[in-house]
Parts: sequence; structure tokens; C-alpha cells
Amino acid sequence: MSTVSALTVSALAGTAGTVTVAGLVPWLGGALAVGGVAVAASRRRELMVRWCAWAVGVPLVTGAFWLGPPGIAVLAAVVGVVATAEYGGLLRLRTADRIVLGTAVVGLVLTAWLAPEQLLRAGAVCALAIAAVPLLSGDAEHGLRRLGAGLLGLVWLGVLAGLVPAGASGLVLFVAVSIADIVAYAVGRRTGGPRLSPLSPAKRWSGTLAGAAAGLLVPAALSCLTWQMAVAVAVGGPLGDLLESMVKRGARAKDAGSWLPGSGGLLDRVDSLLLALAVLLVLS
Repeated sequence: MSTVSALTVSALAGTAGTVTVAGLVPWLGGALAVGGVAVAASRRRELMVRWCAWAVGVPLVTGAFWLGPPGIAVLAAVVGVVATAEYGGLLRLRTADRIVLGTAVVGLVLTAWLAPEQLLRAGAVCALAIAAVPLLSGDAEHGLRRLGAGLLGLVWLGVLAGLVPAGASGLVLFVAVSIADIVAYAVGRRTGGPRLSPLSPAKRWSGTLAGAAAGLLVPAALSCLTWQMAVAVAVGGPLGDLLESMVKRGARAKDAGSWLPGSGGLLDRVDSLLLALAVLLVLS
């Protein structure tokens, strides 16, 4: 492993402190149980559907992280393929563009697992492959749009490769931004106040600030809160949500998909995680 890769892995591991995936299991189980009681008490069907999706998804995600880099790589690759399909659908990319982009995202994830010292080179190759599709097709009318959409997708979704070296800190980040999203939605809807951005009129500053505070409680309770993790959760998470809102507004779509109960599509569920992870990687 190169010096850069070794330093990256060391820095990401440091953001998690001594927390392990096994140590997170009781916390996740307790959070699901408490959430289930609260949802049942609310008697709101929308929240019940979301909780059922969480009850299925959390054990699957935790199990993948429990297996270490191989399990995380498989999970990140599957998420990357599904998210690429949804992203390509939103931007109406051609089949060839979607296939190359999906292959590039999976390639970055596998490189982060099997040959992390080659990650920068793999990223350059992936970018060239994405650029080659509209160039070789001679698409003068839509080529620039396809190229821009492909490169944005590579940067946005390719950050999933960062989950492999992140290990337990990646799971902590996922839980933190997920809780922040839930609290931001609930508080913003109840209290109202100034809107966060025209990109997402339903989101309020009150909800965003409350969500950030709730999300930061997760690493704080696990004694692994660092300033890098704090910025990733409080700033990266909301910006990730706004980034997807911008893409969806441009595509005139409400959700990235319709198959995931209570969340629309998978991209709707991981949008905050993607940019929060990018921030964590950059700062680490």
C-alpha cells in the first residue's frame, strides 16, 4: 500500500477511535427498538413503513460491515449499481452511459478493496472511459450534457469506495446522518421557520440544526466524535440532501425511485451519506 493510501486508512480509522462494529450492534438494536415504540405510538402509517424498511436494512448493512472490507466492498458495489441506475434514470442517460458509469463506480470500490494504491489511477481511467462514450458516438447535440452528467455521477457515487477503508467509522457516519435526516424532517415539519434552500422548500433551518445536533450525539455517545466527523455530519449531510434535490428538480422528479418503502429510491436514502463521506475523506 502506498504512503498516501496508508495515511488515508490510518486517518479514517482514527475518526472511529476504539469503536467496533460489534460494539455498535447493541446501540443499533436499541435505537430500532426505541424507534419502533415511538412509531407505534404515533400511529402514522408513513412512519411505520419507514421503520419496517429500517428494520430490514439496518441488519443487512451492519452484517456487511461486520465482515470487514470484503463485506463492505460488496455492499458498496451493490449500492453503487442501484444508485447509478436511479441517477441515470433521473438524467435520462443512455444505456451505454449508465453501463459505463456503473462499471466505473464498481471498479473504484473494488480497487479500494484490492489495490488501494491504484485508486487515483483507476479514477483517471474511469473518467476517460466515461468521456469516451459520447465522444465515440459522435453526439454533438447532447454529448456535453452526457459527459457532465457522467463525470458528476462518477465523483458523487464513486465516493462509495471510501467506505472500504473507513470501516466502523463509515457505519457510525451512516447512522449519524440517518438520525440527523429523520430529526430534521420531523422538527422542520413541526416548527416551520425559514427555508434552508429554494432547492428543497420543505427543509427548514430549524430542522437542519436540530438534525445536526441529534446526529452528533451518535459519535459523541460512542466517544469517537472528532471535528472532521462533526463537519461531515453537520455540513456534508445537509449539502448531500440538497445536491440530490437539485438533480431531482432539474429532472422534474419527486424521488429517485419508487421501490424502497418510505424513501422512494436508494439514492434518496444515501444522498446525505455520500457527501458527508466525501467531506470526511477530504478532511481526514
